Amino acid sequence: MKNNLNVNLEKNFNWEIIQKELRHQFGNEIYESWLKKIVFEESHPNYILVSVSTRFIRDWIVSRYLDQILKVIRKSNKEIIRIEFKIADKAIENIQKEKKEFNTNVSFIKDSFIQFSRIDQNKSFDNFVIGASNKLAYEASKKVSENISHYNPLYLYAGVGMGKSHLLNAIGLKLKEKYKVTFISAERFMYHFVKSIKMNDMVKFKDNFRNTNVLIIDDIQFMNGKEAMQEEFFHTFNSLIEKGSQIIISADRAPNKLMKIQERIKSRFSGGLVVDIQNPEYDLRLKIVKKKIDEFNLINKEKVNISEEIQEFISNEIRTSIRELVGALNRIASFSRIYSRTPNLSEIKIILKDLLNINDTKINIDNIQTLVCKYFKISKNEMLSSRRSRYLVRPRQVAIYLSKILTTKSLPEIGREFSNRDHTTIIHSVKTIEKLKNENGEISSGINNLKNQILYKRENEI
Repeated sequence: MKNNLNVNLEKNFNWEIIQKELRHQFGNEIYESWLKKIVFEESHPNYILVSVSTRFIRDWIVSRYLDQILKVIRKSNKEIIRIEFKIADKAIENIQKEKKEFNTNVSFIKDSFIQFSRIDQNKSFDNFVIGASNKLAYEASKKVSENISHYNPLYLYAGVGMGKSHLLNAIGLKLKEKYKVTFISAERFMYHFVKSIKMNDMVKFKDNFRNTNVLIIDDIQFMNGKEAMQEEFFHTFNSLIEKGSQIIISADRAPNKLMKIQERIKSRFSGGLVVDIQNPEYDLRLKIVKKKIDEFNLINKEKVNISEEIQEFISNEIRTSIRELVGALNRIASFSRIYSRTPNLSEIKIILKDLLNINDTKINIDNIQTLVCKYFKISKNEMLSSRRSRYLVRPRQVAIYLSKILTTKSLPEIGREFSNRDHTTIIHSVKTIEKLKNENGEISSGINNLKNQILYKRENEI
């Protein structure tokens, strides 16, 4: 039972004010994860007694935040020189209350640690398209799936949409035939970690993540700045390595480039095999385009026939992400289904405008006219004149044709750029060149050369 002195001290000691200051000093994340769990019990002449629900929480707070907490408390009462912790009492009542509210407001899958799996049956080694940029990552992933702990950890990094998650999935798909595999994102790992603290069930958390043969974690950069999560992950990592379990990790950057990650964790990552997946080269992008078209036509009744020209165009233009490449094909397929035809190159530019690397300010009719004139060795004044000499008509028709397929200008707009010619003249020129392309291989080759110069080598002389 408290004596009168303690009662008076407690009345003068406002824990709510202390909590507000702790939130301000440490930030919302640390406060919500740890400091909010501290429950004020009683005050004494030169110390206060607080309680928390578990030894784990007590040890964590004492080892990392105790000195700063004491400074905050001493601002209210300079007589306080220490903080004593105990387990139970009000803290357990708070946890039980919180647990009841948690169960009432949020529904979870029963035994979600065990049942949760991100493994996708459709992402295997068999349908992973290999090229020079990802071959090393593919071979390392295959090696790990045949002999666990050969590279430990295996650390794959690449930008968004480059296929690292596909490889992680393929490893998990192969190894789950023989081993207990846990495949989870770093964000989901954090979710389970916080949930376990709230539910006072860290033992179950440790058991589920440390008693696995293979731990695969995607997007590890999500841990950045999350000290509590990093601490738990570090001990989980060490425990798994010691027992010979395989760890596979993916991130969007190399270990030494990870921000706000403990140095000892980055050192452990670097101690295994670190492999980057580089930007896909043209040949790989084209192989992916062809494979995805085949897959689409295999599972859909409505076939999509995308010409070689368009396949090569999007493979050349969409260079940084395989995911964007697949997205482009989906847009083209949708256009084909809606209009019952494959879009032409001009329409492709409109459909994929936000994905293409083409700079529309440089691909304009004036630029096309200049390049065509250089190619045919005539002046622009001659091209735009009313003269109908054969050596001028053909270059003029080629320039009109390229203006039609490479820009989004209307027929009247193109006509105005060619000395106010009528739109019927523009239509005739386009049809003439299309016919010549089909009949004359030399003309077709010359026009394709010009088109590629305009699209891909705009700054170069022809």
